[in-house]
Amino acid sequence: MSEKARPIDILLPVFEKGKLTHVLPSAYKADGMIFAVAASPEIPMPEQWMPWMIQSSSSALVDEDVDALADVLMDNLRAHLQCMTDEKPLMPMRCEYSEGQADTAPEIPAELAQWLEGLLYVHQQLEDVWQQAWGKLSAKDAYREDSGSSDTPEKRLSRCLKLFTTLANVKLALQYRNPSQAQQLKENLPLLWKQLPAMVQDYIALAGELSAALPNQFETFMKLP
Repeated sequence: MSEKARPIDILLPVFEKGKLTHVLPSAYKADGMIFAVAASPEIPMPEQWMPWMIQSSSSALVDEDVDALADVLMDNLRAHLQCMTDEKPLMPMRCEYSEGQADTAPEIPAELAQWLEGLLYVHQQLEDVWQQAWGKLSAKDAYREDSGSSDTPEKRLSRCLKLFTTLANVKLALQYRNPSQAQQLKENLPLLWKQLPAMVQDYIALAGELSAALPNQFETFMKLP
């Protein structure tokens, strides 16, 4: 990828063709889903996570379409892994807060909501993987010393997921608050959105700490043909 390219740039041409739009979620949701796969403490095999991407089984896809789609999804996964390794931005640019925007009550873009929705969906699917990694690392009594943070991993993950959930559906988050709390959330949206990249990075860092207890599959997926 070029310096400014993001993993989603691999997916967008597929969606522009339109042939698979009835099969897959939106490009942004798909990218968020694959990000969560890449950030898992133990990356699931393609035959496990690729079916999560299929929104409709009624569409007739020939083998050639299936193979091409699988290649694109794996390329996107590799791109996310590479961005994590190189510590480069991996969220779509449309999902990033721009200082040029108004600093009061910005509209959360639909693309950002979709990206986070995909992330949260896959995190839910992989919750057992996170829990197993947590149990194994906790048994080794290693993660608290290595985390470099006074916050417990549980609190850090909870904070990440809370922010992801809020920004994924601001309307719903407002409904669960009283008028005063809702107004405060509206006023704080710019700040919360600005915090998102740091929270995404902490989510990745947590997965990295937990993966120490599991077989390292990173090289395997980077080298898959």
